[in-house]
Amino acid sequence: MTHSPPYARATEAAARLARLTGADKHQVGLVLGSGWLPAVDALGRTVAELATTDLPGFAAPGVEGHAGRVRSVEIGGTGGSGRRALVFVGRTHLYEGHGVEPVVHGVRTAVAAGCETIVLTNGCGGLDPAWSPGTAVLISDHINLTATSPLAGPRFVDLTDLYSRRLREVAHEVEPDLVEGVYVQFPGPHYETPAEIAMVRAMGGTLVGMSTALEAIASREMGAEVLGLSLVTNHAAGVDDRPLDHDEVLATGQASAHRMGGLLGRLLPRL
Repeated sequence: MTHSPPYARATEAAARLARLTGADKHQVGLVLGSGWLPAVDALGRTVAELATTDLPGFAAPGVEGHAGRVRSVEIGGTGGSGRRALVFVGRTHLYEGHGVEPVVHGVRTAVAAGCETIVLTNGCGGLDPAWSPGTAVLISDHINLTATSPLAGPRFVDLTDLYSRRLREVAHEVEPDLVEGVYVQFPGPHYETPAEIAMVRAMGGTLVGMSTALEAIASREMGAEVLGLSLVTNHAAGVDDRPLDHDEVLATGQASAHRMGGLLGRLLPRL
């Protein structure tokens, strides 16, 4: 692994994390997106919890619904299984103005802490009218419309199987009714216009949001396998006549928290 500053900071954060959590290694990294906060208690027994700002390189949380905490959670049941998930309760978004590096620092820290699998979740807008708010959708691919990348210099990373087909097959075994979609990341923080949603539809996108794609790229570059899971919190602009509202995003997440936490609780030990 390179020793350039972003990667060195992730290594430093992982070392401090090991000291504070008592775990030399975590196996799975999980980022919980907008509205997913109540789901965290269903994942397993929390062994340690701290503020992300207790670790080097993390920005303070700046968005309601993103708590800025990290938990070390025992997965696969209690009784000394030794398997730990590193759960980030909230994330830094590109629109917060800190630059790209803090956006992907969490997943880089997770991989540096031993995580070979990264699970990225988000709350998003859905383009399919059949996907009512509360629908869980596996991400099969993404379109990055942020006009940026977490990689600098000649880092040529193959993204052909970015959202691992193998992991999606495992997810379908756990929840056979899961549908799949293509996630499109916009920079935000404004919501998309109906014309932009029409563009997304023409490009093949079915989900829109303001996170996930950059984290997925950074995770893959570091060698992790990636699984993406979106919670449709609202219909995208123009799909129906309702205005878009961040409070609705959080409310839908809270209403779906038990079900989403149960899904992740069954899924993480299989990964």
